[in-house]
Amino acid sequence: MIPQLIAGAGLLALFLTSTAVRADEIDQLPVTATFVISGGFWEGDADVETAPKASGETPAPAPATSAAESQRGYYKLVSIRQPDRTAKVYLQQILSTEGGPQLIESVELEEFSAIKPYVTDIRPEDSTGVSRQAGFFATVYLKTSPEQVEPEGWTVLIDEFGEIRVERETN
Repeated sequence: MIPQLIAGAGLLALFLTSTAVRADEIDQLPVTATFVISGGFWEGDADVETAPKASGETPAPAPATSAAESQRGYYKLVSIRQPDRTAKVYLQQILSTEGGPQLIESVELEEFSAIKPYVTDIRPEDSTGVSRQAGFFATVYLKTSPEQVEPEGWTVLIDEFGEIRVERETN
């Protein structure tokens, strides 16, 4: 009976410790992030510029890869609400490593900033999480005025060569 209680207490301590870590990670997400999606993939060489962590720590440099080892990662599209209720939309390129994901680049998509959108939704092309070809595709739904009834759809497309296109949807 005592060994079972000790084992149970150990499991409880492990659970509480892992719960605290997860809660800390989610608390780092800014409350102004209204939509975050990830998807697509890229392969090839990338100049890794490690972003500083929220705690102010200097991140460890990216592990070196040999020429034979190809790097691989995915994209994230993030909408951040501004004080005036409009949004800025950022595209991030993420490197997948054995140690976890690592930010390579974060770019504000100026096409959205120029129209000061009220982002109402962001959806990936495919919600299965499996992409068969390199690139990324998502639709950003937005209004250019809070009184606008129906949102407009704008596509964010990254082709297999890494070229980014942002344009209003045409049906």
